[in-house]
Amino acid sequence: MKFTKMHGCGNDYIYVNCFEEKVENPEKTAVFVSDRHFGIGSDGLILICPSETGDFRMVMYNADGSEGEMCGNAIRCVAKYVYDHGMTEKTEISVETKAGMKYLKLTVEDGKVTWVRVNMGAPVLEPAKIPVKLGGERCIAERMTVQGKEYEVTAVSMGNPHVVTFVENTKDLPLQEIGPAFEHHELFPNRINTEFVQVLNDKEINMRVWERGSGETLACGTGACASVVACVLNGKTGHEVTVHLLGGDLLIHYDEENDTVWMTGPASEICHGEI
Repeated sequence: MKFTKMHGCGNDYIYVNCFEEKVENPEKTAVFVSDRHFGIGSDGLILICPSETGDFRMVMYNADGSEGEMCGNAIRCVAKYVYDHGMTEKTEISVETKAGMKYLKLTVEDGKVTWVRVNMGAPVLEPAKIPVKLGGERCIAERMTVQGKEYEVTAVSMGNPHVVTFVENTKDLPLQEIGPAFEHHELFPNRINTEFVQVLNDKEINMRVWERGSGETLACGTGACASVVACVLNGKTGHEVTVHLLGGDLLIHYDEENDTVWMTGPASEICHGEI
């Protein structure tokens, strides 16, 4: 199987061009290639496939083999892959995902994509649709208990489920302990992605993330979007925020009037090979 390893702000995936390759068992393949000791090493597997409704289709699997609905960092890398590898000449493309169609605008420098702006669509705030067993019409600053400690959480879906909680400092969080407790909490029927957010000022936040099925990753695009939506809903920031992640920065704009979230960030190719 030929592959390309790419990352968006350190959120790394193995990409397979399914216009040319066929992956028989993507769940097991995802577990194998993601292993950082016995495989290639990644946060999961991304299949770039033909689409009947868009320019391309992205199918994603987490490191544990579970299928995910959407990944903001991965979709930017898909855009870079298809342009840099000559699969399209367009700088505005549509990518079909399990979370719906996403529309991307590519910034090209010296014939290569460097930045991608993604229309991430509208955030979903109804608890039943996220899904979370918290809140009424919305889940904003709702209290829940994890490992005996009380947290205030705001729930947002960006095509995949997130809860955001605000902390004084993201640096010293024992994420390996509390992350799994959030992910598998009984209040989250489909498990959950959890963002821990430190508000720096009206335009900047620090964020760490525990991703469902992958553990802590260096970045999460949908999580950054969910975090900014949560910041706005809780009156903590403005609508355009730079999100500082362990792997780099993303610029998120929440157009509340038109109920749309925009994400802008880099995409990088690490290497390609055959396994």
